[in-house]
Amino acid sequence: MADQWRTPETDALVDAILRLDDRDDAERFLRDLCTLGELRDMAQRWAVVRLLDEGLHYAEISKRTGASTATITRIASWLNHGEDGYRRALARLKALDAPSSPAAGGGR
Repeated sequence: MADQWRTPETDALVDAILRLDDRDDAERFLRDLCTLGELRDMAQRWAVVRLLDEGLHYAEISKRTGASTATITRIASWLNHGEDGYRRALARLKALDAPSSPAAGGGR
């Protein structure tokens, strides 16, 4: 039941995203794929995820992003109990932002 969202169509979408070459391709693809409202909603959700990860209170996140506390609660639930996609993306971004150090395995 939990994997009902996985269909041949979602698989094809993920495959298309994985084959994009760079940021420009990703921006163009997302703009063609989504309405402006959908893009804004996804961007807002990602902003909420980042602020939750920083430990901000729901009221502050709502003030900063305009998201309702109900939306923030749902996002927090997925962040903490979902497929681990948010956590993996956050970890990758943090790894890219972290300065290189010998203890971390050297340069980039």
